[in-house]
Amino acid sequence: MTAPTLSPATTVTLSEIVKVRRALPTAGRRQIGAWCFLDHFGPTDVAKTRGLRVGPHPHTGLQTVTWLLRGELLHRDSLGNVQAIEPGALNLMTAGRGISHAEESPTPHSPEIHGAQLWIALPDSVRNMAPAFEHHARVPMVRPGSLRVSVLLGELFGERSPAKVHTPLVGASIDVPAGSIATIPVRPDFEYGVIVTYGRAEIAGQRLIPGGLVYLGPGRTGLPIVTGAGDAGLILIGGEPLAEYVLMWWNFVARTKPELAQASRDWNAGAEYLGDVAGYDGPRLEAPMPPWA
Repeated sequence: MTAPTLSPATTVTLSEIVKVRRALPTAGRRQIGAWCFLDHFGPTDVAKTRGLRVGPHPHTGLQTVTWLLRGELLHRDSLGNVQAIEPGALNLMTAGRGISHAEESPTPHSPEIHGAQLWIALPDSVRNMAPAFEHHARVPMVRPGSLRVSVLLGELFGERSPAKVHTPLVGASIDVPAGSIATIPVRPDFEYGVIVTYGRAEIAGQRLIPGGLVYLGPGRTGLPIVTGAGDAGLILIGGEPLAEYVLMWWNFVARTKPELAQASRDWNAGAEYLGDVAGYDGPRLEAPMPPWA
């Protein structure tokens, strides 16, 4: 069992308003199981703005997971789905061979937005599957001791999410009251990552605040968590190490550099397989070309 490691997130701006802490990928960590992307955004005051707005853009070879702690978002995709999401609900979009979508704060909207978006790399056997979308108005929630655990994907504390995934993994949002000492049961064949969404906590001996990620390699059966004088929120991700070489560029996941460059060209040329998003009041995003193209 390796010692836990702490790595800082990078900060980027989303939609010119919302600051994002990108905990995965970073220079030191590309994946955790099949999880290949973890953005934590907000809390951000959007009361006097149009809110978060991300124009139509494509994905291939992955699943996107959207989870809100505060506020609302409206999802539109090239399959024709138009779905509002609010705290407690889960959006899971499977890109497969290609899909496009847009996300925006509805009108009217709450004065604050806070949440996370995560990506899961699809294994090679299904990465060219037909695109799909799921909305789950509620996910399983369990209260072991003082904790409040929402099981987003996979299984934890005997509760299983209804969301469909294609590799062994888990994702959970955990609220931890002040003064807690708790242990999360984990699988020894999984590797794990944890971020703090609010407050501060000690994870397996590593002190963590928003803006960092604790990585824990396989070999553990429990994940100790300690909080001090304030409450804390966590997002836990984990899974079997993915025994496949995965490449990412912009919003695409593939296996070779030529595939990624072609996906960017295809989107910019309006390729039919990536679809078109109807109803979004704004321009679609342009795909940047990779430096090797």
